[in-house]
Amino acid sequence: MPIKTLSLTVDEEKAGRIDLIVRDLAGVSRSQVRGMFDHGCVSVNGHPCKGIAGSVKVGDVVSLRFDPHQRYREKKRTWDDRTFSVVFEDEHLIVVDKAAGTLTVPTDNGEPNSLVDRISIYLSHSRSQKEACVVHRLDREVSGLLVFGKHEAIAKQLIEQFKQRKPQRVYTAIVAGVIADDEGTYHSHPATGSNLGRYVTKPSRDTETAITHFRVVRRMADTTLVEVQLETGKRNQIRVQFADAGHPVLGDPRYQAKRASHPFWVRKRIALHARSLAFTHPVTGEEVQFESPLPSAIQKFVNAAR
Repeated sequence: MPIKTLSLTVDEEKAGRIDLIVRDLAGVSRSQVRGMFDHGCVSVNGHPCKGIAGSVKVGDVVSLRFDPHQRYREKKRTWDDRTFSVVFEDEHLIVVDKAAGTLTVPTDNGEPNSLVDRISIYLSHSRSQKEACVVHRLDREVSGLLVFGKHEAIAKQLIEQFKQRKPQRVYTAIVAGVIADDEGTYHSHPATGSNLGRYVTKPSRDTETAITHFRVVRRMADTTLVEVQLETGKRNQIRVQFADAGHPVLGDPRYQAKRASHPFWVRKRIALHARSLAFTHPVTGEEVQFESPLPSAIQKFVNAAR
């Protein structure tokens, strides 16, 4: 097919946004205009122009070289968001790696930029324009894997799996002190105090059952690297149970905060990371598993302790 070349010298009337000039020159839609920029069809004063948001001034020469019979599709953008990265996505659900410092959902104070808000914004840019439906949560200063449904029916099926304790959730944590046992299980009954803090107490109608399995990965001078697997998923479960056992998670400001502080843990975040998540896909029935690498803060602490 013959290539068509068009050019225009910008006058006072045309000065301004280059994308509008290209649209007028080619007589195509806005999405086609973005595609032309992405495929290198546009130049200004002989230099390639890939920035659709650019502007031109009087005297600039805008050139357009394109095949009029080709549909120039906009290239898919890489989503850049400090609150999360996408690990897996299909039409039914999305698995993300949450950054520490991000609320999964807003509290009653209505904080902006929660994870569910940011993922919903991300999904709104897709053709389906679906919203993120919450399945489970991570504490604000904890990082790692979370799954969201793209519509309520999928989220409800996933929530039911969590209620039945089917998903496998594995965490990595650095805790204060040296744990003597190579592995073990915490089976306790957390309750919620007046300040919304959690504490372990005797079983009653006001408590919940919390079961956590752990395995020592490495003992260091005054800390322990542990692998933790949740059987139940109660609020603050890992943090409360390890603190109750005398081994609070490093950096935890709520549960045994004094003992959880460490001269070499200088990060504001908690040394807890949800590194593995496995569940049954609610549509395909396939067993799926996802992994997240250790955050640099945790990895650097462990490396320095060698």
